[in-house]
Formats: sequence, structure tokens, C-alpha cells
Amino acid sequence: RMDFASFHLPSSILHPRLVLPTLLLALVSGCSSFNRDWQKAVSAPTSTNSLAGRWEGRWLSDVNHHTGTLRCLMTPEADGKLRARFHATFWKIFHAGYTVTLVTEPRDDAWQFHGEENLGWLGGGVYRYEGRASTTNFFSTYKSDYDHGTFELHRPP
Repeated sequence: RMDFASFHLPSSILHPRLVLPTLLLALVSGCSSFNRDWQKAVSAPTSTNSLAGRWEGRWLSDVNHHTGTLRCLMTPEADGKLRARFHATFWKIFHAGYTVTLVTEPRDDAWQFHGEENLGWLGGGVYRYEGRASTTNFFSTYKSDYDHGTFELHRPP
């Protein structure tokens, strides 16, 4: 997460023609750590008994029918929880990333999960997630006050 409280822009960069490009550069550069970790995870073996590792697929909004690619890096935490780092595209040019803690429970050769994360005012507030995953397929619904839809992911080849 970027700490905007300690983020300072020089006054010369606040020229009206430079604000949007500077803001876009700041947002895009935040994706580089995800991309670096994604590439690093290529060499890690895919788990056959957990959800840890790389996932890719699509998200779809049921409200406005927007859709885009979605990647996720899952990391196990204590007490059956997973740290899910999502990286999504929308309108084919914009990228966003955020992290959600998912509480998992084994059920019938798969896992049920749920979680929630406050993505802030600009991100749409609190999102709640519920779903089911096997070691190869991941399906989740998401809901917020402004949007709801689905995530469908699978293990990359």
C-alpha cells in the first residue's frame, strides 16, 4: 500500500498539464512490485493441497458489465487464512491492486472462503467476498454498496 501521508510532490510538478501524467505514473509504478512477485512465483511449484500461489482469470461487474483481467497471488497465513493480492485491469488500460485476507475452511475436497476489505472512498468502500476454490479453480462473488460481481480464476499454465 502506498502511504499518501508521507508522499510529497514538488510544487513544480503541480502544473495543471503535469498533474494527470504524474498521478498516472504514481499509480502504475505501484503495480511493479506485484509484477516482480508474480514473476518470482513462476519458479515456485504449484501446490496440490492448498490455494497458495498464482491465479489468473477475469472479473465481471453485474452492475455495469465492466470486465477485465485479474491476477492473484495467494500466501498462507495463520489460522487457515490466506493473504490474497489481487491485480486487476479495467477499460484495458487502467490497473489496480489491493490485498484481502480470506478466511478459508476445507469442505468436500475444496475450500469455502470469505473476507472483506475497505478499499477507501476512491476504491468504492468496503468490499465483501465469498466463494469456493479447488486447487485448480477459484470462484468468488464480491459486493460493495456500489458494485457487485464475480471473480473466476484458474492456475496459469
